[in-house]
Amino acid sequence: MIESNPNLNKNVLLAVTMSSNFLNPLMGAAVNVALPRIGEEFLMSAVGLSWVSMSFLLTSSVFLVPFGKISDSWGRMKMFLYSNILFALSSIFCALSFSSEILIIGRLFQGIASAGIFATSMAIVISAFDQHERGKMIGLNVMAVYIGLSLAPVLGGVLTSSWGWRSLFYINAGAVLLIIFAIITKIKAEWAVPSNAKFDFKGTLIYMVSVSGLMYGFSHLPKTEAAILTLSGIAGLIVFVRFELKQENPVFEMQLFFKNKLFAFSNLSAFINYAATFAITFVLSLYLQYIKGLSPKETGVILIAQPIVMAFVASFSGKWSDTKDPRILASIGMGISAAGLFMLTFISPETNYTYIIVALLILGFGFGLFSSPNTNSVMSSVEKRFLGLASATVSTMRTSGMMFSMAVAALSIHVFLGDAKINTGNLDSFMNSMKTVIITFTFFCIIGIFTSLAGRRHVNDK
Repeated sequence: MIESNPNLNKNVLLAVTMSSNFLNPLMGAAVNVALPRIGEEFLMSAVGLSWVSMSFLLTSSVFLVPFGKISDSWGRMKMFLYSNILFALSSIFCALSFSSEILIIGRLFQGIASAGIFATSMAIVISAFDQHERGKMIGLNVMAVYIGLSLAPVLGGVLTSSWGWRSLFYINAGAVLLIIFAIITKIKAEWAVPSNAKFDFKGTLIYMVSVSGLMYGFSHLPKTEAAILTLSGIAGLIVFVRFELKQENPVFEMQLFFKNKLFAFSNLSAFINYAATFAITFVLSLYLQYIKGLSPKETGVILIAQPIVMAFVASFSGKWSDTKDPRILASIGMGISAAGLFMLTFISPETNYTYIIVALLILGFGFGLFSSPNTNSVMSSVEKRFLGLASATVSTMRTSGMMFSMAVAALSIHVFLGDAKINTGNLDSFMNSMKTVIITFTFFCIIGIFTSLAGRRHVNDK
């Protein structure tokens, strides 16, 4: 494994990973703002629109763990490069889609590419930089994620209003091509742990089928077939855990969860945090456009409040976690997020924009204070040979949390609206569904306060 390379330009490497971490969330959040326009063109219901986001998150969740395992031995930089290439191609595919089904297929492939990027980017940064710089580098990459989220609502609104929703995918593809060029021409280093062990295909298959069934089924509850899929997915994950514990070379080192409390609880906290916050942008985007009658551009100006604060706070919270207990920082952040969500539970058709913005600012501050220290806890709790897997695991918790968040939102909308499109006749039902979602998320964050505190701090210097 290459731990240091005198010819490696760390500044270019940092710029490349930050750029990828900027563009992935930019794409997801910008698409959320464009959903009403996509729905108009393809005549999609609210639940159908949720799958434009969830299809991306589903394949991200499914492929992150196996990609993290593969990248540790195959090469993290190689996985990162090919994933960026697939992301560019799938973005063009989405831009050229002529039906909702084709668009969702394109988003599925974007999710696969995103899995390869997120499974490796953090591990690459930690492999390239010294231990005392770890929290700072994590903070910068997390900041890049939040800057992408910050610009997404406005950029998505402006592009959708001016050139249509397809322009989002074209511009993203062009930007990713620049990243690919920089990787090929400027970065020659590679990080890998040579291994002759056979890849765990059986475990991977059990995992992928189980997660897919669980997520797809949960989002379509309370239908009978959806309940069967959900329960089957849960049963499959139980089988997966038991199977992996018996394998000599498992795709997922389950022992990390059982023997490393900090790793286990930090990952659980990451899942809870994203499950409690991600779909807020989705429901508020629909609220602002359908209830308040705002344009995509105006909606973006309001939604930008949360990620701007997230990016600002994340820029220094990661550095703080190098000297202060990251569990305490993460727990405080989760508590502040709960306060912001609690404010949003009082939202109504008459709520003024200032109140919404203040709530989003508080939510963003809490999220930014949580994420970088929590990621530092995860990555510092394992040996370097597990860095790819650890990066993939925390990314899996993030995308699974996002997927679960969207599934909760879709379930609530389905319960109150059925398969109907949002219209003037069911706006009250939509408001009830949105409030149910936000109240549920508030309780998630309260639980997360305690999971963030669990586990003993351990800084990995191996």
